[in-house]
Amino acid sequence: MVFFTKSWRRGFIVTLAVAAFSLSLISSAVAAVTLNGSGATFPKPLYDRYFSQMRSATGITVNYEGTGSGAGIKALISGTVDFAGSDALMSSAQIAQVKRGVMAVPTAGGAVAVVYNLPGVNNVRLSANAMKGIFEGKITRWNDPQIAGISGQAKNLPNTAIRVVVRADSSGTSFIFSNHLQAIGSSIKGAAQPSWPGGPLSGQGNPGVAGLVKQTAGAIGYVQDTYARQNKLQTAFIQNKKGRFVDANLAEAEKAFSGEAFPADFRLVEGNPNDGYPIVGLTWLLIYKQYPAAKADAIKKMVNWVMTTGQGINKQLEYTSIPQGTAQKVIQTVNQSVVARG
Repeated sequence: MVFFTKSWRRGFIVTLAVAAFSLSLISSAVAAVTLNGSGATFPKPLYDRYFSQMRSATGITVNYEGTGSGAGIKALISGTVDFAGSDALMSSAQIAQVKRGVMAVPTAGGAVAVVYNLPGVNNVRLSANAMKGIFEGKITRWNDPQIAGISGQAKNLPNTAIRVVVRADSSGTSFIFSNHLQAIGSSIKGAAQPSWPGGPLSGQGNPGVAGLVKQTAGAIGYVQDTYARQNKLQTAFIQNKKGRFVDANLAEAEKAFSGEAFPADFRLVEGNPNDGYPIVGLTWLLIYKQYPAAKADAIKKMVNWVMTTGQGINKQLEYTSIPQGTAQKVIQTVNQSVVARG
């Protein structure tokens, strides 16, 4: 039998207390970490909800500013944020500038709605040819035969000038929209800041475009679907690859993504899906592969929460969710790839 002295027992108890206190301090330090991010406005309503609920659940504070995907990527490259949001893929040249390494975490998918302002006119249908003509500046009046002549289209479309509204900033929403135009044969190339012909009106972020369309008679533009509904804007029915005219909604966005396989780096882009609503895209959190220890742990916890609990919020705000199998692969990859550095 082994006997312990009172002094040894007191020392052992003190040691346990110190260890427990140290663990408590570490846990508190992780919970007290603040993460700062900026970028895409497309997922801003979703991220606001994510980070509010995540703070209540984990104690981690996440601040996210909707500055546009291009600005978010620039901030990530310069190291002024802990992560960025983007609906546009980083180029190889941009990735090479990130000395700490970078990976893309898909958080949601959604539709880019084509919105217009024609008082008294509902259910406008736009064919692929009409879409190309309008945004290339070749169709300039709403009663143009390529719009008014569509079977089932309202015959009383007004002889109103079309005022195209685009994003002023480098934008993932523009990336998604212009990728679709390119996929249906437009001369406009897919880019975060496309070259738009004809001198269109331009607004900052999804809110800026939505506001300009709302106040400009004859306007047409593109915004994330949630902004269209929040601002009570009319949305056009867009012709998809199967010839159906489809409204921007969650069910049709999910149909567009169904059957799509994510690549190993999770950077999936679809310019013109086989069915469903044809203008859809993913949005990503761009995170470093190296962080100070406390932030490395906080980033992993953030990604874990977003890819599990957070995915249950997506449909509430009309975003598609990431398939569960892919979400688990994302968590595993982040846990293995994100490391603490001195």
